[in-house]
Amino acid sequence: MTVRLQKQDFDVTTELDLMRGDRSDIGATVSFVGYVRDTANGIKIKSMTLEHYPAMAQSQLEKIETRALARWPIDDCLIIHRFGVLKPAEQIVMVITCSPHRAAAFEACDYIMDFLKTDAPFWKKENPVSGNADWVKSKLDDDEAKARWN
Repeated sequence: MTVRLQKQDFDVTTELDLMRGDRSDIGATVSFVGYVRDTANGIKIKSMTLEHYPAMAQSQLEKIETRALARWPIDDCLIIHRFGVLKPAEQIVMVITCSPHRAAAFEACDYIMDFLKTDAPFWKKENPVSGNADWVKSKLDDDEAKARWN
């Protein structure tokens, strides 16, 4: 079980290979990778700035991971969340869950992402091609997605 906050990019294939290794008890790995989009609310953006308080972010992501591990039979989990200035098409976040069975791996990955979207203490600012930068506000559909796990 690992949570990493980092400025540098990550390689999905490398991370998947490291998670699985030569283990034969893993029947499924599920991965999710989130990217910076080139538009936000119909406005073309040149970059997104992600700010965080390291200790708070690390602690909160570890709590999300711990809750997922308690809820599903997950053998291993990885959460990588980047920070800093990211350009469109760059990777922001990756979640990998490993389990003996695919259903648990899918559900745990989905759960983690729903809680990352709402509970992870990152502040995101969209920097448009023209005009003023704007902080990203929470979205009702993210809260609704999280609420389904209660």
